Amino acid sequence: MHDALGPLSVTPVTHSVPMAKNHRTDRSPTDSAARPAPRTVLDRLASAPGRASRITHTEHLPPREGRHAVWPDRIRAEVISAVQAKGIEHPWAHQARAAEHALDGDSVVVATGTASGKSLAYLVPVLSGLLDGSEAPNGRGATTLYLAPTKALAADQCRSVKEISHPLGTAIRPAVYDGDTPVEEREWIRQYANYVLTNPDMLHRGILPSHPRWSSFLKALKYVVIDECHTYRGVFGSHVAQVLRRLRRLCTRYGASPVFLLASATAAEPSVAASRLTGLPVVEVADDASPRGELVFALWEPPLTELHGEKGAPVRRTATAETADLLTDLVLQGVRSVVFVRSRRGAELISVITQERLASVTSEAGTAGDRSLARRVAAYRGGYLAEERRALERALHSGELLGLAATTALELGIDVSGLDAVVIAGYPGTRASLWQQAGRAGRSGEGALAVLVARDDPLDTFLVHHPEALFDQPVESTVLDPDNPYVLAPHLCAAAAEIPLTDDDLPLFGPAAEDLLPQLEAAKLLRRRTKAWHWTRRERAADLTDIRGQGGRPVQIVEAGTGRLLGTVDAGAAHTTVHEGAVHLHQGRTYLVRELDLDESVALVQEANPPYSTVARDTTSISILETDIEVPWGDGRLCYGSVEVTNQVVSFLRRKLITGEVLGETKLDLPPRTLRTRAVWWTVTEDQLDAARINPEILGGALHAAEHASIGMLPLFATCDRWDIGGVSVPLHPDTLLPTVFVYDGHPGGAGFAERAFHTARSWLAATREAIASCECDAGCPSCIQSPKCGNGNDPLHKRGAVRLLTELLREAPAG
Repeated sequence: MHDALGPLSVTPVTHSVPMAKNHRTDRSPTDSAARPAPRTVLDRLASAPGRASRITHTEHLPPREGRHAVWPDRIRAEVISAVQAKGIEHPWAHQARAAEHALDGDSVVVATGTASGKSLAYLVPVLSGLLDGSEAPNGRGATTLYLAPTKALAADQCRSVKEISHPLGTAIRPAVYDGDTPVEEREWIRQYANYVLTNPDMLHRGILPSHPRWSSFLKALKYVVIDECHTYRGVFGSHVAQVLRRLRRLCTRYGASPVFLLASATAAEPSVAASRLTGLPVVEVADDASPRGELVFALWEPPLTELHGEKGAPVRRTATAETADLLTDLVLQGVRSVVFVRSRRGAELISVITQERLASVTSEAGTAGDRSLARRVAAYRGGYLAEERRALERALHSGELLGLAATTALELGIDVSGLDAVVIAGYPGTRASLWQQAGRAGRSGEGALAVLVARDDPLDTFLVHHPEALFDQPVESTVLDPDNPYVLAPHLCAAAAEIPLTDDDLPLFGPAAEDLLPQLEAAKLLRRRTKAWHWTRRERAADLTDIRGQGGRPVQIVEAGTGRLLGTVDAGAAHTTVHEGAVHLHQGRTYLVRELDLDESVALVQEANPPYSTVARDTTSISILETDIEVPWGDGRLCYGSVEVTNQVVSFLRRKLITGEVLGETKLDLPPRTLRTRAVWWTVTEDQLDAARINPEILGGALHAAEHASIGMLPLFATCDRWDIGGVSVPLHPDTLLPTVFVYDGHPGGAGFAERAFHTARSWLAATREAIASCECDAGCPSCIQSPKCGNGNDPLHKRGAVRLLTELLREAPAG
């Protein structure tokens, strides 16, 4: 039995304060005056029959006054004039403080709320430094490297830099350098651009391996800007940490020592996380001095339907259908809105449903203007071609789009000023992401509405009925482990390929580096000659690893009849999303996958209109490689260590689009995949089972139910998403010889989530027990013990057995 892979501290202000003004709004006075208050928008959404009872809680965050300061006197006057020309007379206090640290040569992280002006805090000292460098008598002058987690954010920031630096003339030469950059532009960027915007992937694969061609840029590197640095967590964050160490090593060889300027959403211990990411001491600026508009934040639970799902459990209306209804109503009100959806398929589906409903409603209204509303709704997600992404970004900026269903590709800092509302379809996994998404609305100090629509899931159900877990809890710590050997090893190879590694380099890469080098030599990847380690292969060392952990080259999605490339999907997701017979949505069109060729990394699709969606099912087995820590829980044990997970997609279900009703199952023949990772697991003994009144007939169902619910609740205790982790439950595991439940990290080498689960196990499993016991269903439902990604079809499950089992386990758990 298994479950395959699949805050911000907010203290409501009790009084209203006047709003300080710093940034201009894109809206005209007439537009702002006509705009309804967030509470009015919510009341209209709730006015439809049966809607009001779906709001389980409303949180009101009143406006907050801003605190001004002055720019440090070392900032160039031309830069201050350029900023003032954009309507920004004075900086907020945190912006001025961050700029001061940058000018002093201190690496600094600005960890303040969404729309608090973090970009300006680092951009002003950077522009001033570039102007100073442009007056140098020799060389190209000072340079800056900007890193963003997404191409869209880099492109958006490049637009902002060009706008604000326009009065400064050719002294500021910004350019985006990523996979979408035309080949003919790349040489000019390498030789002449002094503000290069890129992403960690391009730095890893493109810039660092080609450092001789970037030598003039690296020699003059004054600042490295790392935007949205809180997103660099888990395995991806650990890879980025090592990429930055490689960058620092090359800069040292070229005689540069850049200052690192980081921007983050409000996070726990941002300076600690930033230091771990960069390997440098980092000063923290976290006192947010910007104004905040009123925010009305509603928690929304879709109603139960008359349908019954697996094992007769009641079926709640899907978050997808509910969100599409809300987006339809918001667009009809003229409320500019973004919906954040967890999956690419979900974003496409909400867009399609909303367009259809708008077309249906407005066709009855009769005017051409009304009928055009459907065309003002679109989807935005990863996997689109570059020209599609850019067109959508332009339409969003111009206001042409009134409603957008987006994945987290649009969460990260893209300036979408003028939005009135954000709907979040399902808890995004962390409180930091929740507040980041909610903060996309209400720019320029205006009020905004945010709505979290709960999925039929244990964690979502828990949160909409326990608002204190969202609004009264601190943001999670960022978890990353640069010393993870699965992460570190390929970067040591890449570093040796860039410039041979010496013993003097090893402290930069961390304490695990020295022990790994002999293993890399034994694997014939590195060879020691005299005093340095050299890369031995013909292929590029940087190609050994995908820093996003996507497991190989992306699978291209090709239209069978025309040969047209529709987009791509990550290799790691191909088995579950583009298997033969899968439904694939792209820009409002529906396709069926005709063939998946894993050798060529191509999925052939043809346009179709099936009345169903598809969900893959899989099987998972697990073996223990090494137990690092083991503590007694009564007669049972709680353990943490290394495991090997074997997973295979075996079939897929066809489900009705709106209701989720299962129409049938089709077998698949796909190869198994293995994963070596880290896990937490617990065992129980015969005596504990007897005390919990668990007989052999219900043991498997009790373990399975506890596993599902514990995976659903772990994101409250670790900086993870339910789909970052997996689980297996076995009535008699061959390695423990006892009933055992495993929860494991879904990334090679681990991501720190299972370790966090081990150290918070008492609280984590207590919350799991409460979530199951407090659910109103009789025998288990998606709100407590059923999982949307269960490879066994949620069978067997035993709700009451899981509660008794966890009660007994916790009764004997050690204190603390």
